[in-house]
Amino acid sequence: MSDGMFRTVSGLRRGYDPDEVDEFFSHARAVYEQGPAGTMSGADVRTVAFDMVRGGYVTAAVDAALDRLEAAFVARHRAQFVADNGQDAWMAHLGTQARTLYGRLGRPDGDRFAPPEGRRPGYEPADVDELCHRLVAYFDTGAPLTAAEVRSATFRRRNGRNGYAEGPVDAFVARAVEVLLGVE
Repeated sequence: MSDGMFRTVSGLRRGYDPDEVDEFFSHARAVYEQGPAGTMSGADVRTVAFDMVRGGYVTAAVDAALDRLEAAFVARHRAQFVADNGQDAWMAHLGTQARTLYGRLGRPDGDRFAPPEGRRPGYEPADVDELCHRLVAYFDTGAPLTAAEVRSATFRRRNGRNGYAEGPVDAFVARAVEVLLGVE
């Protein structure tokens, strides 16, 4: 990826700050090509945030490139882990993560995550529970599900105690993405 590879939106619309995006991708490319394994991870890519500016880069294109970059870092981590510890150790590692996820999935609908504090915004439980049902089907029956599908899940907003707190749900989704990328 090279600087300026993304299209910009019109000067009236907002997009990701080109300088921040170019700097991040330049750094990520250097780390991937020359840096030692472990100096940047898929989670680092997934959690990067860019400022929104008028005339910035098209967000969908940058987000798609981030998804591909995350998958590349996860694949490199998996290859290094397998080289150092063997395939059986990798599968045991994934199994541990999957069991942690599955423990949360075993909770009843509406009770999988804590509500937000006070009147803070949260996620609509029915939307989150629907994603959880898809994960259960994946783990129990091998129903098709990809990391991209989990990553792109959207949840309506629900204010107050009737919702799920965003932080725990986001962490759960991130772990599900890691597990799915680990087996893809």
